[in-house]
Amino acid sequence: MSASPKTILLVTGMSGAGKSTVLKTLEDIGWEVVDNLPLVLLDSLLDAPLPQSAPGDAQPLAIGIGARTRGFDSERVIRNVMRFAETHRSEVSTLFLDCAGGELERRYAETRRRHPLSLDRPASDGIARERELLAPLRDWANRLIDTTSLTANQLAQQVRDSFGSETQREPTLSVMSFGFSRGVPRNADLVFDMRFLRNPHWVDALRPGTGLDEDVAAYVKADPAYEPAVSRIEELIALLLPRYRAEGKSYVTVAFGCTGGRHRSVHVADRVGRWLQARGFSPTVSHRDLGAAPQDSLEGSPARR
Repeated sequence: MSASPKTILLVTGMSGAGKSTVLKTLEDIGWEVVDNLPLVLLDSLLDAPLPQSAPGDAQPLAIGIGARTRGFDSERVIRNVMRFAETHRSEVSTLFLDCAGGELERRYAETRRRHPLSLDRPASDGIARERELLAPLRDWANRLIDTTSLTANQLAQQVRDSFGSETQREPTLSVMSFGFSRGVPRNADLVFDMRFLRNPHWVDALRPGTGLDEDVAAYVKADPAYEPAVSRIEELIALLLPRYRAEGKSYVTVAFGCTGGRHRSVHVADRVGRWLQARGFSPTVSHRDLGAAPQDSLEGSPARR
């Protein structure tokens, strides 16, 4: 048997207060997540081998429970958690998600969902009953988040800040080059068109090369518009990345395109990738169409050399 995870987080609280958002966010940052597990199965879960993808016993475990969980009883949950902590030598903490009754009623009205404890009565009745059932857990929990005034994105960001490592809070960053002749990448968040730069394809000595070659790069950099444009693009990316992080984006892809995807876009993507690395980011740089065969008919007019 594999060892139990060293960190276990019990996620509970009022229905509609954001438990699903919290569990989804924890899963996104690398936690193993189990929701609404019957309490009688908790021992079996902790004794089961960890997933093959888990990094040893370091992968933390989040368990979602609530008033809808089979066999739910606040006092029993507290006793079991204390026993689990001792038996499995794990750090077990409890996060309680609270929310004002009026806001919970508004959320149920907007989604047209019925409260699980008042399927045939007003939502306010179920909210009051649930608050009574969860009172011991709320008092005992060592972490509490009031989501009354939080949006889903704000709650997710608070979870990432509280439970994620610095690396996990950063989006996965990709920088790529491509050729418009083969289509725009579907997964690109930011697309920059480099076709305003003069085209090395129309220089016989440069045509066989790529934007990774020094002579091709020098030719592209000699365009008067190159430095002002690319430096401003770098400034824009530096401005936007923290905003993407704040919005909780897990992946950000920056794509640079030229006609064939072999010269201008390749050089600029390579430069921006190195520029980001120098500033502490860890981008993956790829060149989608680097191996495509050059073709005059795709490159337009040779007028601008």
